[in-house]
Amino acid sequence: MPSLLCPTRLSLLQNALDDTHSGNEPISIIARTLPESLEGAINVMIEEGPQLLLAKGTPESLHSLLSPYIPRNAQPLLEDALKLVHIYQKASGLNAVRFRLEQINTDSCRKFHTDHVALRLLCTYYGRGTQWLPTAARQTDLSQLAHNTPTEVHHIPTGHIALLQGNRWPRTNGQGVVHRSPPVSHLPMPERLRLLLTVDEPTACGMADEHNPTIRP
Repeated sequence: MPSLLCPTRLSLLQNALDDTHSGNEPISIIARTLPESLEGAINVMIEEGPQLLLAKGTPESLHSLLSPYIPRNAQPLLEDALKLVHIYQKASGLNAVRFRLEQINTDSCRKFHTDHVALRLLCTYYGRGTQWLPTAARQTDLSQLAHNTPTEVHHIPTGHIALLQGNRWPRTNGQGVVHRSPPVSHLPMPERLRLLLTVDEPTACGMADEHNPTIRP
């Protein structure tokens, strides 16, 4: 297994998960600063790697499936992402996951919404982070938020690890965290790019066995 998955490093992040919450909100955030070595790997991935890596499996099988498509100098990025998969496993109780690492330069999920999953992990490695609303700011009719954006919008900083409870999480009563991708279409093209990791249940978004992995150059 990759070196960054050593028990000591993983234990530190898992302890952080146990201790880090956003009050009574259906979201937990682990704050961290990306080391320079990882930032270098992220830049290599953006410049030389595929636009999309999509796969499902355990951390071990994901490493085997995806490593051939990662530039050599970007391997630390994959190792870090698999470390976050372990965190998701602990929080969700799942063995296998769906793994999505994608370069995005559009308003991909620009409307405030909730996810129809139990739990989802997000980490923006590059660019602007995901936006979310506290419970007090959410509206029953989410469609109205497209025309009347609340002033109390929270941002998940780049590099931070966020666990978002979805509508299927047992204790949310069908009301997961309201969030959206940060609007970027109004920005100059060099400022739009994001590199986003999403980890969730293996059946999310119709992930099919015959397309495992899915790679978009």
